[in-house]
Amino acid sequence: MKFELSEKLAIVHVIDSVIQADGVIHKGEINALGKLMKVIDFDTNFIISARNVIPEQGNIILRRMDSPKKAALATMLKEMAKADGFVHQKEITLITELFSQIGIFEKMEPY
Repeated sequence: MKFELSEKLAIVHVIDSVIQADGVIHKGEINALGKLMKVIDFDTNFIISARNVIPEQGNIILRRMDSPKKAALATMLKEMAKADGFVHQKEITLITELFSQIGIFEKMEPY
């Protein structure tokens, strides 16, 4: 799936937020991020740029994406939350709130 630059920035911003949600960056999350970098084509410098995205602006961009892109984002977020082998409550809360804000109508369940 091809994402526009603004979409990539917003996606990487929320992925980075999920990684940092529980206060610990785990090796599994680093590995999953490395795979994601190849899938949607970004590098470590891009992560720095994505951290500067204002959350409300990012959410507007994500809300405007079509359903297939939102479904892909939902999968990415869930996979990132599971990457360390445990889905922390802070990750569930963050992803659930994000889903609500951008119009993804599915649940984030603990694993």
